[in-house]
Amino acid sequence: MTPTPAKPCPDCEAMEAPALDRRRFLSTMGAAATTAVAASLPLIEAIPQAAAQSTPKSAAETAVKAFYDSLSPEQRKIICFEWDHEDAKRGLLRTRASNNWQITSPTIDSGYFSKEQKIILHDIFKGLFQPEWYPKMLKQLRDDTEGRPWGAGQSVAVFGKPGQGKFEFVMTGRHLTIRADGNSEDHVALGGPIFHGHAAESFNEKPNHPGNIFWHQALKANEVFQMLDGKQRKIALVAESPHEADVPFRGVKGPFPGLPVTEMSSDQKAVVEATLKSLIEPYRQEDRDEIMLCLKKQGGLERCSLAFYQDEDVGDDGVWDNWRLEGPSFVWYFRGSPHVHIWINVASDPGVKLNAAG
Repeated sequence: MTPTPAKPCPDCEAMEAPALDRRRFLSTMGAAATTAVAASLPLIEAIPQAAAQSTPKSAAETAVKAFYDSLSPEQRKIICFEWDHEDAKRGLLRTRASNNWQITSPTIDSGYFSKEQKIILHDIFKGLFQPEWYPKMLKQLRDDTEGRPWGAGQSVAVFGKPGQGKFEFVMTGRHLTIRADGNSEDHVALGGPIFHGHAAESFNEKPNHPGNIFWHQALKANEVFQMLDGKQRKIALVAESPHEADVPFRGVKGPFPGLPVTEMSSDQKAVVEATLKSLIEPYRQEDRDEIMLCLKKQGGLERCSLAFYQDEDVGDDGVWDNWRLEGPSFVWYFRGSPHVHIWINVASDPGVKLNAAG
């Protein structure tokens, strides 16, 4: 396809953009089913038996199908792959996650995609997050691309054939790996391992990470640490942070670093649960539900441990920037040094293999 000059997309630029006009094929996109979490029940127990997992008819997946159908044969040669495509250097490409990478060469802002395709790509991105988190994610991308427009530095790929069986859409860039798969892999949450990052003001963030959209999650985890007694703190505090991409599943036998949730009091467990709720808060309801179902199948938070890492304490203030919540097939690794990187890997089956690189 011959590249055409990039055209501005006001809807993609606005931090508080109203819903895009759904004329053409997007006019029939239905709202995804949602599942309310009962405030009076523990978070794990509140997940219903039939959670609203993503399907090919979810909003983001409907947009993926529309995007795939809009591609020219030339575009498909570049950004579309078979379901289990192996890259000679990067392995199973569909399952890869990294902190700064391009899954394919054309970037969304490069002029390779039409204006209509850019709008659909924006719909996919927007559809993966809760409405209140959408402007926050735009802020993260803007901060991490030196104020450039949405789509600058992001690239995409489609695996399989939407509408004809298993498929997965992947978007990558600096501080970004996100997915939409219509629950093609029903034992894996979020379509596979994902990654977020944010350097809000500088590469080396100050203590308390001003302006960072994710830092409140770390503060919530640190509330747990403050509640621990001396013996618990000795177990929870680990001397050295593991490599950031070290997030494969350890399985039922572990071992898991840090303090087991089973060794916490009921009030401490309640704050761990509040931390978990904060972690899943950015995502659409279907993905929230699938995360919780995967965790429930492996025994819930009772099978997890919480670790705080002592070696990279920004500002030496005892507010732990690096920490990790982990279970048999659940890894949420938050690194706040020198700026925030978050590695997320969740499934119901610890046999799922990881393809991650820091």
